[in-house]
Amino acid sequence: MTVYETLLEVVRRRGAGFLVLLDPDRLETAHLATLAEQCAQSDVDALLVGSSLLLSSRFQEVLEKIKERVRLPLIIFPGNMAQISAHADAILYLSLISGRASQHLIEQQVRAAPLIKEIGIEPISTGYLLVDSGRLTSVQFMSNTLPLPRDKPDIARAHALAAQYLGMKLLFMDAGSGAQQSVPEEMIQAVDEYVSLPLVVGGGIREPRVAQEKVRAGANFVVVGNAFEARGNTGRLKEFAAAIHNR
Repeated sequence: MTVYETLLEVVRRRGAGFLVLLDPDRLETAHLATLAEQCAQSDVDALLVGSSLLLSSRFQEVLEKIKERVRLPLIIFPGNMAQISAHADAILYLSLISGRASQHLIEQQVRAAPLIKEIGIEPISTGYLLVDSGRLTSVQFMSNTLPLPRDKPDIARAHALAAQYLGMKLLFMDAGSGAQQSVPEEMIQAVDEYVSLPLVVGGGIREPRVAQEKVRAGANFVVVGNAFEARGNTGRLKEFAAAIHNR
């Protein structure tokens, strides 16, 4: 079974999937590996690893250490083509369809494609929509991208439908790491009713109640990262898992 098929099976069995994002720029390797183990013990469905910038050369090391210690699907959530590794199971093959910069629509993808093929990890074609969060986020700054207005669900629906017609497998609606506000439920519902792609939602989700609201609005997967980075916060993993899996 492919990683993509595994994700779809999670949605079929549990109603929605809980994904945790691990950022190599924010935590040391040992801490990330320990957090990954805690995720595996806390009903998390898969791990995402990636960063908007990548400030160190530890990316390969981080993935290798996590892979040694957990059996959860390990998926790269790349900020750029430097974030590719044979230690992962799959990579979100992102196209930033909410932006208009060619390097994030197709250029990075062309450069990355031969390497992904050579190392043999599974690409999951993903339409990436950056949504305004009320503040300048790292991904917005690094991509020089104008985010979708949070009060314009029709614009989001049109972009989502384009992703579906282009044959993408997932749709990722993201407010960005450290977002002041998460993706609005009204926008999630509007997109969910308009397209048939599995919908991933992340950014600015800090409470289990908020994660559950995203699922009820139509999210098939919820991504949480910053909420677990401080030591002592990992006890909340099971709270998030219960909220997300109980649609």
